[in-house]
Amino acid sequence: MKPAVLGGRPVFSHPVPFVRPALPPYQSISAPLAQTFRSGMLTKGPHLQEFELEAARYLGVKYAIGVSSCTMGLLLVYQALALKGEVVVPSFTFMATVHPLLWMGAKPVFVDVDVETWNLDPQEVRRAITDKTSAIVAVHIFGNPAEIEELEGIAREHNLSLIFDSAHGFGSLYNGLPLGRYGNVEVFSTSPTKLVVTGEGGVVATNDADLAECIRVAREYGNRGQYTSAFPGLNGRMQEFSALLGLESLKLVEQVATWRNRLVDLYQKAFETLPGLTFQSTNPRGRSSYKDFTILIDEVHFGMSRDCLVWALRGDGIHTRNYYDPPVHLHETYRAFRQPCNGRMTGTEELSKRCLSFPMGPHLKDDDIVKIGLSIESIHHRAKEVTDRFLRECSTIE
Repeated sequence: MKPAVLGGRPVFSHPVPFVRPALPPYQSISAPLAQTFRSGMLTKGPHLQEFELEAARYLGVKYAIGVSSCTMGLLLVYQALALKGEVVVPSFTFMATVHPLLWMGAKPVFVDVDVETWNLDPQEVRRAITDKTSAIVAVHIFGNPAEIEELEGIAREHNLSLIFDSAHGFGSLYNGLPLGRYGNVEVFSTSPTKLVVTGEGGVVATNDADLAECIRVAREYGNRGQYTSAFPGLNGRMQEFSALLGLESLKLVEQVATWRNRLVDLYQKAFETLPGLTFQSTNPRGRSSYKDFTILIDEVHFGMSRDCLVWALRGDGIHTRNYYDPPVHLHETYRAFRQPCNGRMTGTEELSKRCLSFPMGPHLKDDDIVKIGLSIESIHHRAKEVTDRFLRECSTIE
């Protein structure tokens, strides 16, 4: 089989989208949606209250607060915990983990990740703590549960707040239980790439009554109901349509998580005989949601670079993404924070150059995974020809 970039027939005649949301049947929301339209109550209504109750029940926490996005949830949490000084945070993450720290006037201290799990390395966290540190922000990257107990121990030892950015966490398990109950608080995303979908949105989960109340007030501009503000909050409300969609989506989360794990098994079987491709090491105490299926590419053993493979796969109609390239500490926004982490982010920078995420969503069938595997195999077997063509194409564009 000849790769399309060398003149062969594309594996997929119509490109495979990278992602498609796992949505509940429209019929399940049509009647309550019509009632919402008739009532005119588009925010602060019964669907949000019910969604919050069901989210708390699923996550096994006392409080779940619906917000307009995971980013907003993180910002409100950072404000409620009064984060200041230095905050230990990974750079191998989406920028939304870190941006709200700048809004708070805190200083992100970037820490390297474990090159096997791709989550924060607890030993690196320990080394980064100073008398100016106020918090640790950890991420369950791609849904792989972080080293929760070690991080909780470090936070207790140094009297630090511990926040989990659980954007990828719906559908993940730790010791057989859903994420949500760990650290001071966890913040989930419910955007279209996640397992629970509300369109745009997020959920703040905690067992801390005072923190939960603070988040509820903060998402209402800091207004406790007297049309005045106790502190400078924001509009972080989740709208009723989003909550309604989330309610139905919550019913499917276990089904979707199980299905994604099965797809990952198929991916791994399709890729396992190819040299130079390795997989994320998942927490033995947990189950990943596999918000994304991501591999590492060793250029020497596979025969070509990650970027060359991306180009060749696109010719076969397979869309991929390079998470997280560049890592956050190399963004222009964080230029002022780079110097302290020089030489200490080797794992992060190596991962960002070699990571590649593959299509995931309900649009994929078992045969699609087989075809993707065959595409990569054919590209690998003609690696030198593909690389030469890639380099010629690049030089022409330049």
